[in-house]
Amino acid sequence: MTKYSIDTYKLTSMEEPSDEILSQLMREAAEDARIKGEAAHRRYHLQYVLSARKALAAFKAKNPTLFQK
Repeated sequence: MTKYSIDTYKLTSMEEPSDEILSQLMREAAEDARIKGEAAHRRYHLQYVLSARKALAAFKAKNPTLFQK
């Protein structure tokens, strides 16, 4: 088997990656997934908060007497 490094190994290669290269590929994929997941969670939470504010404003507009002091 030809020696590959993480920089020269191609996933389309017909040869299996070494355990070290496979481990590094998996770590990098997991890190990418974690970063993307956190970003998606932040976007979802922001959209959730904005939707809740919009719904509350609409409710207050339809029921002004409930919120009089």
